[in-house]
Amino acid sequence: MDRLTAARVFVTIAERGSLTAAAGTLAMSRAMVTRYLNEMESWVGTRLFHRNTRRVGLTDAGARILAQSRELLSLAEQLPEPPGGDAGMPGVLRVTCSQSLAQTLLADVVARFLDRHPESAIDLLAAERIVDLVEERIDLSIRVTDTLPQGVIARPLGVCRSVICASPDYLARHGTPAILSDLMGHNCLSYTHFGRSLWRFTTPGQEQVDVPVAGNLSANDSMALLAAAIAGAGISMQPQHAVTGPIARGELVALLPGFEPPSLGVHAVYASRRHQTALMRAFLDFVVERFSRFYRRP
Repeated sequence: MDRLTAARVFVTIAERGSLTAAAGTLAMSRAMVTRYLNEMESWVGTRLFHRNTRRVGLTDAGARILAQSRELLSLAEQLPEPPGGDAGMPGVLRVTCSQSLAQTLLADVVARFLDRHPESAIDLLAAERIVDLVEERIDLSIRVTDTLPQGVIARPLGVCRSVICASPDYLARHGTPAILSDLMGHNCLSYTHFGRSLWRFTTPGQEQVDVPVAGNLSANDSMALLAAAIAGAGISMQPQHAVTGPIARGELVALLPGFEPPSLGVHAVYASRRHQTALMRAFLDFVVERFSRFYRRP
């Protein structure tokens, strides 16, 4: 996280007397204010506030750090403007993620960020493949995976559940599976890059169970499988972000409550911490904040 912003958050909390009041002053969510404060306390190695449900009070260490933080912010304000006098964050940020994530979640995050920072631009590459960050000049990749390549920096954003689902029309014609073994009698749509014959679940008793499944449709694009499931083609295993909307609209029904399909980590991946632009830091922090509202923490 940006230490200058963290210092500004810390000073604002001290001046306003609460995290909620500081969030309102800074136009941040309370969760993001909390994250900056936690990072600040991690950097200095001690607690900065005594906290209760209503207000916060500085610790002795916090009082010392407050004076230093105010001095830091004062020095930052004395720095000259960049050439052209633009105090904003101009530039283009190249971001990549899967088509599913782009269409169902990240596009909205990008739109909200650009509304807040209209002087910035984002080039979003949606692809169902692993993009080489260096060769394709990618600044930031959002990946839903538990397997990350060596040599990259990965910032955890949350945990993405998988959901077993089907359309009401399909269930009316073929019945609703009540137990895991019922899946073997259904048309199960499979994603080409995952195992096509076994779906793994964790039972309520925390037992791992592999269920052999089969169906007449497989695809290398999860959005195609999602569309097919909505159209009534069969039962699909989909990432949480893809089915939240269709389930809320009644287009899909979540199945087999209590049996947990695999979850995957959601990561912001980039090549280096060095030479990060203000635009990169601001967008990454914004993604962390927005994704924390959707995914559970790792």
